Amino acid sequence: MISAFKKNWSLISIIAVIVIAGIGGYYVIRLKQGPYRSSDFVSIQYSWGLGDTLVNSYNSATGHYQYLNNKDSLVVNKFKLRTHNMIYLHSKANELNLWTLPDVIANRGADLKSNKILRYEMVFNYVNKTKKIIFMSDYDGDPQIAQTASALQKLVESTITEAEDRYTNH
Repeated sequence: MISAFKKNWSLISIIAVIVIAGIGGYYVIRLKQGPYRSSDFVSIQYSWGLGDTLVNSYNSATGHYQYLNNKDSLVVNKFKLRTHNMIYLHSKANELNLWTLPDVIANRGADLKSNKILRYEMVFNYVNKTKKIIFMSDYDGDPQIAQTASALQKLVESTITEAEDRYTNH
């Protein structure tokens, strides 16, 4: 019995390593996906501007989009993001570790309603959870957080701009 075990020891070791690698790989992939599936992603709200009233905004649930153009005229459009846009936003937000970002990304003691500093608000709505991030453009704290928040803001903005271009060109 012991001699048979010694002969098969390398085979048993190989199988054990494969099983452990498979289980480990599964959990690494699950961690990268974030705590929520893309099918749980309901909508995104994005607002930006100065002061206490953020006139510039987009709501993917309603499709309402408004912003001040170069001439300070309010432009109002209505369009919705496509399903692939929502999946893309969800997956990129998870790559950027959305759930680890602080809710407020601002310098200590900063006035969140300042008329001089550009403020972005992003709200990711999932079936059972909502993540709201307020990002002040002058944030000079942790560079990793600033870089991640800036990348997330640019991602949301470019996705909305792409969808608006598609809507206005048809």
